[in-house]
Formats: sequence, structure tokens, C-alpha cells
Amino acid sequence: MHYYHFAELIYRQSDKYGNRAAIRHRNKQTGRWQTVSWRDFASQVQLVSRAMITAGVKVQENIGIFSQNMPQCFFADYGAYGVRAVSVPMYATSSAAQIEYIVRDAGIRLMFVGEQTQYDQAFQVQQTAGGILKQLVVFDPSVVRHPEDRTSVYLDGFLRAGDRPQTVAEVNARRSQATPEDTAVIVYTSGTSGQPKGVVLTHATFLETMRIHDLRLPMVNDRDLSVCFLPFTHIFEKAWTSYCFHRGVEVAVNQDPKQIQQRLPEIHPTLMCNVPRFWEKVHTGVQEKIDGMPAPLRKLCRRAIKVGRRHQLEYRRNGRRPPPALAISFFLYDKTVFAILKRVLGLERGRLFPVAGAPLSDTINEFLLSVHFPVRYGYGLSETCATVCFFPEEHYQIGSIGTIMPDVQVKIDPANREILVKGKTVMAGYYNNPEATAAVFTEDGFFRTGDAGRLEGDTLFFLERIKDLFKTSNGKYIAPQAVELSLSGNRYIEQCAVVADSHKFVSALIVPSFSALEAYAGEQGIVYNDRNELLAHPATLQLFQSQIETCQKDFASFEKIKRFTLLARPFSIETGELTDTLKLRRPVIAVRYAAEIAAMYEGV
Repeated sequence: MHYYHFAELIYRQSDKYGNRAAIRHRNKQTGRWQTVSWRDFASQVQLVSRAMITAGVKVQENIGIFSQNMPQCFFADYGAYGVRAVSVPMYATSSAAQIEYIVRDAGIRLMFVGEQTQYDQAFQVQQTAGGILKQLVVFDPSVVRHPEDRTSVYLDGFLRAGDRPQTVAEVNARRSQATPEDTAVIVYTSGTSGQPKGVVLTHATFLETMRIHDLRLPMVNDRDLSVCFLPFTHIFEKAWTSYCFHRGVEVAVNQDPKQIQQRLPEIHPTLMCNVPRFWEKVHTGVQEKIDGMPAPLRKLCRRAIKVGRRHQLEYRRNGRRPPPALAISFFLYDKTVFAILKRVLGLERGRLFPVAGAPLSDTINEFLLSVHFPVRYGYGLSETCATVCFFPEEHYQIGSIGTIMPDVQVKIDPANREILVKGKTVMAGYYNNPEATAAVFTEDGFFRTGDAGRLEGDTLFFLERIKDLFKTSNGKYIAPQAVELSLSGNRYIEQCAVVADSHKFVSALIVPSFSALEAYAGEQGIVYNDRNELLAHPATLQLFQSQIETCQKDFASFEKIKRFTLLARPFSIETGELTDTLKLRRPVIAVRYAAEIAAMYEGV
């Protein structure tokens, strides 16, 4: 499909598909899944655009969307595009302070909010943001407004205010004047080590993203069903869902990320973009199931995985035809063992599962490919409108992050091995921040990703996050992500934060997988009264010591974790230890666990 601006997209698809389903969502009251047709989608977009005209929204004005994933997010998004306004999405889990920062930085006057939590936070910001935020539009009609709130309206009321004949002409005029150079979205980075920055992405940037994905993903078509699981604010989900709408794919909206395991068997998607954490949990869950099976079934499953690995990684990956006996064995296991696994997860119809947003361990990647999950591991940033590279169907290299996208230029800075990217999918700059923009572009126009890597032909390898590098007091450099990645997929380890900067050796704060640990305690007859007692038990400490040593067997001595502390509480978004994209906020963790960290270095 050819168009020059997202203002046109939904109308074009409405003309093409009419009453076919565009969006699927679950009704909170009935628990039933409902659909929104392309025609109704376009109608809602038109009504939002008209209401924005009535509300006085100007060309290229920034509009806030502070909500969990809901169909209304799409209506607001494309409604804003329709009047050449700019969408500024915000994570539903953001604090009032985070929202106020974005409101002030982007000058947001009108904001859409999802449910009660978002409304309460936004109303608080409205009182403290110096009169910048003028009006809230509430998606959920069950939200209870503050008694002193005189300006907020529910979405239905907002739409009714715009239902005037003269607004149609203004919307049509705005759309006809739209240009590819219009700013479409400002995505605020999660801010792992400082204030977030607003990444400016134009319509031209998104259209180029659509074009190059068409070249790499010709198998995606309008018979597919994708699940929108990651927060719509996340550039990976935002770009992927935009691509689904571009290809006429129906999108099922999962509103609560914590319920994804219950929802997938209801949805049965063929497509799903996701972060490695989801697949780490799948891997751990499968291993626990296999370990708990009777010996004959355990042997059968391990045999199936071994056959799958040989078939998929030794032959299919390299474009080679498997021997007949191997092909038959794989076919039988694929239709039985692997099919059961996928059906339990609700992913038996899967055709393409892009994975990005954080490093994925080779062990887990190889496992997923061996049991025939169609995962495509890749790499990208908000500043590159998501994808820089990802695995092709064949001739991919395990250990890499994939092959470079068409018409995207990548090179490595010889000074520090930094990955540099150039192309039409790279951001226009950071909003209202020319100094930060200048700092991340080279003289010849390449964007500095902040990640170190190496390039072999058109295949890119990730090495480390440069600013995350630790330097021990002995002068050794440690890449914490690499150390943490070595422990991912271990059945007993849920989370890990490596510590090393300015210390003599590497240590770690580890959150156990308590289901696995408690099962182990039961098997070993370990007696304890609470979790703290379990974590302090000598048998528990010995278990984790052996697990860490096994995971790190290929590391140099100075890279290995010498001491560790087990934590009873996981790192979370709510406590500020994780970003909304589930990355560690190392400075926050260092302060919050200063006493535990100091204890690991006592006497050295």
C-alpha cells in the first residue's frame, strides 16, 4: 500500500476491508472478546480528529496518551495524525513526576488517559504543572473524577463536542495539507541513567520503516492475527502494530500484561512481538515441566529437542535439506511434542514472533528454534524507529543480532567499537534538546547507539552497552549485561543485577525463582519458616554457588561473580528499579541496596 502520511492509513484500509475485523479486545464486564471493524475504526478516528478541531488542537501540537493498551489508544493516535498533531505516548505505569516531566517538556495541553490510576496521576499533574495541562479525556467510563475536577471529559462527551458539520471540512483540509516531514510521534526514552529524552519520529520515518519491513517480511498478510502485548508506548510494539495495520493484520489488544499467559490461549495469534523476558519464562517453565516428568517422558522430550536442534540449526538454518530419517523424526515430534507445548501456551498458530528490546541468550534462542517457535531475534532503538537488524529465515548466525535491514547503513566506530546507524529510519533528533541531539550524531550523520558491537558482512553482533561498562579497582572492564545474560534461563534465577564498578571483583544481587527454589527445598528436606530463612540456609547458598559456577564456566576469572546476595523481593517498575521496558535502573539499585553491596565487599 502506498500513502504519504499515517493520516491516510486507516481510511485506506477501511475502503479496502470494510466490515472485516481490524481490532479485537476483551470486554472487562463480560469477559468476551469483541471486534472493531476497519470501517468503525476509521469512523472513530474521524470523530477524534473532529473533536480535536473543536478543542482547538493546532497543527503539530503535542497530544498526550497516558494509558494501558486499549483500542481507544489507536483511535486517539490516528485521530491526532488526521489533524497533523503529534502523539506523545506515556507508559501506564509512569509516576506523576515522570508524567509531569513530559507534560512540561512537550508542552502538553490535552491528554487522553486510560483508567482510574492514570486519571488520578494526570489530575495531580494538572494541579502542579503550572497550568500547562488544560484538559483530560478519559477512556474508561467507570473512572470516578475528582470532586474538584471541572475540565475533564469522558471520551464519549469529547467526541460529541466535535460532532458538528464544520469540523468535517477542517479535518479534510488538514489531512490534504499533511506532509511526510510532519512529526508523527515523540517517544520518551525510559531514562535508565538520567532524565528521559523525547525521540522525534516523523511520518517519513515510519513510512520508511513500513517499506523496508515489507522487503524483509513478505510472509505477513491480512489473514494474520497479531497480539498487542507490550506497552503501546514501547517503540517495538508501536512500530510493529503500525506495521500490522499497514498490512491489514487484525490486532488483538491485551490490556493487562500480567494476564498474557491467560489471554494467549484465548487469542491464538499468528504474530507477536515480544521481549526476551517472556521467552526466558517460557524456557524456564518448559525445563521445569520436563524435569518433573516420569523418566520415559523426560527422555522422549529431551530426544525431541535434540532432534529439533539438529534439524533446525544444523540443516534448515544453513539452507540444507535434512536427511530423510531426520526429517521424518522432526515431523513426528513437531506434530506431537512441540505441538502440545505450543498449544498449552496458545501459540500453536504462530508464524512469526519478533524478539528484541534486550539481549536474548544463545541458549534460549537455540532452544526456541529447536522446538520450532518461529522467533526472529533482532535489535533496534527508539532512535532508529525500532529495527536495525534481525534474523533472516535462513543463514542466520547464532550469537549475532541479525542481518542489517535494507537501506540502513551500519558501521563500527574503531575508537570504541560503538555501533553507528544511518538511514531514513533514524530519528530527526531529541525534542527541545539540541545539545543532546548534537552529541549523538557524528559529523557524517551517523547516529551513535551507545552500544558496542562488531560487523561481519551484513551481520551485526552486540557486545555491550558502553555506558553500562564497569571498571573494577584493578582496572579490568566488566560488561554487566554479558554476565547477567549468562544466568538468564537458569531455572533458579529470576533476576540478576551485577555489581563491579570501582570494586575489586564482580558481585551480584540475585532474585531467585521461588517456585523452583521452594520445590528444591521440598526435595532436599530443607526446613524453613519464611523466605528469608530459606535464602540464608547453607544448602540454598550452596545451590546458587554451583548454579553460578556452571553458568560462568566460559568466563575469564576476573569476569566471574565472586560473591552474591539473594533478595526476597524482585526488582520492579513500581519501586523504580526497572524501567517501563524492564531494563535495570542501576543507579537506583546501587542506592537502594547499598548496605547489601557493602556487605559483599567487607574484609577485602
